[in-house]
Amino acid sequence: MPDFAAFDYSSILPFIAIGFAAQVVDGALGMAFGVISNTALLWIGVPPAAASAGVHTVETFTTAVSGVSHVLHRNVNWKLFFRLVIPGIIGGVLGAYLLSNISAAAAKPFILAYLSGIGIYLLVRAFRYPPQHKEPKVVEPLGLIGGFLDAAGGGGWGPVVTSNLLVQGATPRTTIGTVNTVEFFLTLTISITFLTQLGWAAFTVATIGLLIGGVIAAPFGAILAKRVPAKTLLALVGVILIITSLFGLWRALH
Repeated sequence: MPDFAAFDYSSILPFIAIGFAAQVVDGALGMAFGVISNTALLWIGVPPAAASAGVHTVETFTTAVSGVSHVLHRNVNWKLFFRLVIPGIIGGVLGAYLLSNISAAAAKPFILAYLSGIGIYLLVRAFRYPPQHKEPKVVEPLGLIGGFLDAAGGGGWGPVVTSNLLVQGATPRTTIGTVNTVEFFLTLTISITFLTQLGWAAFTVATIGLLIGGVIAAPFGAILAKRVPAKTLLALVGVILIITSLFGLWRALH
């Protein structure tokens, strides 16, 4: 267990701010908490496996609060929820085990380049809104791949799953709410898997700060997802996906 008596509590404040901002974006747009938080931990020198484990531990709490809030605001498509949750959990366990034992960094630039392209496509679709909404056909494979990449890459559930469901014509509000709600079960499973592989090494001052900020912010994302127009949500998802993917690609190649 971490030694809380030795913590420099003033150093938690920046991570509380990061956790708050990341969770507002994630709750409203269905992505970015893992990417933003994981990047912050890597910047301060936390090893990739420990950073991913810490972020997923935080997300277990933030997604629980966020999921409840999305349910209360009726942002969840339950048919889509049940199609995503089991494949997502399976992919998450496999990805967490892989990252704990070997490196999956080689594939990351290709994944980020793909997500950048998806972001551009969503941005174009937003300007041509309204599209014809329809139930997505490719769901279970997305859950499996999204869960795997989320654990192995320290983030990716929202960018992969939310963006691809929107490309298939799913409604932005319920897609975002559903993906966020499923993420609780995913992050809980991933955190347990990391705990069995890494022990308590992932728990740091930064993790505590992200947790405090994320939990405080979690209810606000569901409110924004419900109230912001669908066209605006689609455009914002595209912009966030492009920015985070290109930034991650730049870091991966340098």
